[in-house]
Amino acid sequence: MSKSSVLTLKGFSKSFGGVEALNDVSLSVEKGELVALRGASGAGKSTLLFMIAGLLAPDAGVVKVAGIDPYQLNGSGRTRFRSEEIGMVFQDARLISYLDVRANILAAGGDPERADELIELLGLASRRSHVPKKLSAGEQQRVGLARALVANPKLVLADEPTGNLDEENTDLVISGLRKFTSEGGAALVVTHDSRVIEKADRVLTLEEGRLRS
Repeated sequence: MSKSSVLTLKGFSKSFGGVEALNDVSLSVEKGELVALRGASGAGKSTLLFMIAGLLAPDAGVVKVAGIDPYQLNGSGRTRFRSEEIGMVFQDARLISYLDVRANILAAGGDPERADELIELLGLASRRSHVPKKLSAGEQQRVGLARALVANPKLVLADEPTGNLDEENTDLVISGLRKFTSEGGAALVVTHDSRVIEKADRVLTLEEGRLRS
């Protein structure tokens, strides 16, 4: 692992019921980098993100995020690792229905001042007291991104974060991710969106469980 690597994984393999999902996948993401990961449905992209986050153990291989191997930690240690080192963004924002925007951002911890900063940055100031059902899909996704960034993680893992968004909301999400990486964070984004791919520093492709540049 180089001094600037936030994420390094080597030899990741995973099978389900004898069906190979990932085969000897290795990659790294450096500080300041936004890496796009594309591939057909079922290629193993989401499986890879869950394994990096310590949510799904590989059959073989090693992962380190900020020098930490989550699979060397116990269950509570992995939970703390995710809350401190990784921010996760999903295509479905997965917000808590009865909490307003600010409370959703702070639901898993983080600095309230940082939450207010992200609310401004992501254009949510006029929505800070709204619950999710009062928000558009794009606004909900921006709240999900703010929640991922509020604890200042080392790495953001995003699974199709702009898949259902219009151009304006996509631009806001990309800008938020790029600001995060410009400040020394690293991001790995699963996407089919050409706008995200155009803004990425590198593009990787998963094909039938194997990685290619």
